[in-house]
Amino acid sequence: MNIVWDHIHLRTPDVEATAQWFERMLGGEILRSTQQGAPRVDIKLGGAMIFLAPVKAGDGVNPPPVTPYQGLDHFGFHVTDVDKVAADLKAKGVEFTMEPNVPRPGIKICFIRGPQGISIELLERDPKYV
Repeated sequence: MNIVWDHIHLRTPDVEATAQWFERMLGGEILRSTQQGAPRVDIKLGGAMIFLAPVKAGDGVNPPPVTPYQGLDHFGFHVTDVDKVAADLKAKGVEFTMEPNVPRPGIKICFIRGPQGISIELLERDPKYV
């Protein structure tokens, strides 16, 4: 079996604002297309895709969870120089839920809050510990 990461699917009440956040804060590439006659917005980031689906009042979609909760907790992106990335994101006004720290030798991490409370980990790995 050969499994390769493909996408994350996010539901959002404001597709455009969510797409702009990922572009502005993390350098994602916004891709616009049409699917079944309706506009579609996706984001290419970190070698994978983030699919955005609009949520409207009355759709029957539950509100975003408050962390911590069961199920998908967060997704992580590998970065080079997490301290510099964190400083750049702070300058842009990104909310940090965990400052950069070293939970064990060879890895430095931090967590940021994305649109709709999404928890995103940024991590830097020392190759000698991989």
